[in-house]
Amino acid sequence: MRRRAADYRRPVRRKYWCWIWALLGLFLFAGLLLFVVQHNQNEDRDVKAVQERRESPRQEAHRVLNFTEELVSTTSLSRQLAEQMTLAKAYVIIAKEHNNLHLAWELSSRIRSCQLLLSKAAMRGEPITLDEAEPIIKSLSSLIFKAQDAHYDVATTIITMKSHIQALEERANAAIVQSTVFGQLAAEALPKSLHCLNVKLTVDWIRNPSLQQLAEETVYSPRLFDNNLYHFCIFSDNLLATSVVVNSTVSNADHPQQLVFHIVTNGVSYGAMQAWFHHNDFKGATIEVQNIEKFTWLNSSFAPIVKQLSDADAEPKMWNQKYLSLLDHLRFYIPDIYPQLEKVVFLEDDVVVQKELTPLLSLELHGNVNGAVETCLEAFHRYYRYLNFSNPLISTKFDPQACGWAFGMNVFDLIAWRKANVTSRYHYWQRQNADGTLWKLGTLPPGLLAFYGLTEPLDRRWHVLGLGYDMNIDSRLIESAAVIHFNGNMKPWLKLVIGKYKLLWERYVNTSHPFLQDCVTA
Repeated sequence: MRRRAADYRRPVRRKYWCWIWALLGLFLFAGLLLFVVQHNQNEDRDVKAVQERRESPRQEAHRVLNFTEELVSTTSLSRQLAEQMTLAKAYVIIAKEHNNLHLAWELSSRIRSCQLLLSKAAMRGEPITLDEAEPIIKSLSSLIFKAQDAHYDVATTIITMKSHIQALEERANAAIVQSTVFGQLAAEALPKSLHCLNVKLTVDWIRNPSLQQLAEETVYSPRLFDNNLYHFCIFSDNLLATSVVVNSTVSNADHPQQLVFHIVTNGVSYGAMQAWFHHNDFKGATIEVQNIEKFTWLNSSFAPIVKQLSDADAEPKMWNQKYLSLLDHLRFYIPDIYPQLEKVVFLEDDVVVQKELTPLLSLELHGNVNGAVETCLEAFHRYYRYLNFSNPLISTKFDPQACGWAFGMNVFDLIAWRKANVTSRYHYWQRQNADGTLWKLGTLPPGLLAFYGLTEPLDRRWHVLGLGYDMNIDSRLIESAAVIHFNGNMKPWLKLVIGKYKLLWERYVNTSHPFLQDCVTA
């Protein structure tokens, strides 16, 4: 009987534990269900937020687009306001000219109200309502009618607008001329450090008799007339620029001791030039410096340009001292300055030499006088752009489509020059242009005439131009160039220089010279 009682109680215990496990399972299921529901709600909330962020710019753009469409719509209030405002602005100008200041003030006030309303509409992205626009439209219409009643009709408006356009054009032209003059003044201005260097070197030249003795010995050097050597001509009053030309040439030469440089400067820079080139070593190259004021043969009776420069009128372009400098015209007298030489390379003071130049003097010019790089890749470098072909003297003797070429790096056969009498041709054309009707000032137009039919085209890589004004020259072209030319107003010794080209010039400046160091730091 005890066993049965025990057996009878055992199922009761099992039932109790089953209920416990059932309750636990139920709680677990409910927790999972709540977690899933909460997770889905959060995910939906995030998706909605992202969608709202994506749609808000679209909605804003749509509003702006709608307002823009309203402005161009022929039936919108915004369009009507804008047109009335434009007409009112014209009447403001006319009213002021007729001294009707009260009407001008009233119109200006309504214009400001109109501008404010249009701005608010654009900001909120909603069309202008009739209640907003009606007061302004009525007041503007009333004032415009008042202006028309005062004989400010359409014809008057057109005439007034034409006069204003003409006045603005005149002001624009005056501003262009003024900016050109200022640009030329900036290009001509000598930096303080270079002026300081000139002064220090001039004082040194005056106080140092040994330098003067060295200069006198150079004058009688047989190397100056030896046609087995390589001769270069530079005519300039810019000390540092001339030094860079010489230094860059000898630095890229295989045998610099075979180079001879013939420099001509003015009386102001003569002492400084002599002192600088005797103080510095240029790898054994011979350097001769002459003073143009000692060329007594170069006078008005021989050279028409001397008289023309002294009588030049003060036109904007003629204020550029380059065009008024006799040094700039010495290139046409090279056979007279160096009667014993047979071939020379002419270099301007704003070039930098990057390759060996002695092969230039061995080039075959095929009987021509001038070896130069042509510049007619663009139409504006042809003869008709430099010369006045409406004059029969020009049109009957020259081809307007003939290709122009560049000064700056030229090789001259002086034997052929003397044979063709190029200097006399130059004198003839200078006399013909005494009144300035054939060309403006400068050396290239008379050069195109004097060397017409006597110029041998050189490979473009000998001479790359434009570093004084063109910021977009192909870097590969610059690297391959034998000579780079800073023609233009942005000279490398000025603050106006194009930054990415400056180092091409600066690396040939002798910054170790104590005078230059003192002047730069002063």
